[in-house]
Amino acid sequence: MRVAAISDIHGNLPALEAVLAEVADERIDAVVVSGDTISGPWAAEVYDLLDGIGAIFVRGNADDEVVERSDRFGQLAPWSADRLGPSRLAAAAAWPLTAPLSVDGLGRVLVCHSTPSSDEPIYTRITPDPELLELLGEVDADVVLSGHTHMQFDRTLSNGLRVVNPGSAGMPYEGARGAYWALLGPDVELRRTEYDVEACVAAIQVMGAPVPDSSLEQLLDPPDSTSVTEHFESLRGS
Repeated sequence: MRVAAISDIHGNLPALEAVLAEVADERIDAVVVSGDTISGPWAAEVYDLLDGIGAIFVRGNADDEVVERSDRFGQLAPWSADRLGPSRLAAAAAWPLTAPLSVDGLGRVLVCHSTPSSDEPIYTRITPDPELLELLGEVDADVVLSGHTHMQFDRTLSNGLRVVNPGSAGMPYEGARGAYWALLGPDVELRRTEYDVEACVAAIQVMGAPVPDSSLEQLLDPPDSTSVTEHFESLRGS
């Protein structure tokens, strides 16, 4: 099996469409989405597009916020829930925390949003191996594919476990515009796809989606991964 791995779309339909157009030129067997899919301006359209191609979903913390109609971080989650409607919300509520895959050249891949037991812990490409191994717990796989922090990395831990983050398609923290994702099989290829970000932001503003101005600014001028990594590590207490 060869897989296209997409994460942290956050309801960004133009970014997803650009990635899938590029994926169509690759010989893949499945599309897997590692969480934070439906919290965003085109929640229903993103859901329908991925569901229509038989994508494999796991849930992320932002997906939880939508299902719960939480207003803890503003009105985007309940607004997205209204756009999705009852049947899509019920399906999203049933998304699992993990999904196992067998990928050519990589072996057993366990897909999750953050860790196999929770979609919330933060770790980065520089989190010390012992701390990351403790966060991940016992993993019966050769590779963990996660998302959550919106930055690409591919690292192998001291016990031989490979941890891959495909980055964020919909809200990258990479210092450059684009939609970030990965190809899995027979190795890992981290990818970036360009799309018209300015047109995307303009469309979000026209539709009146309650996306914070700061998030729109980050789409136009993404923060660089070094500063975001340092920030996330500080949140972890490092």
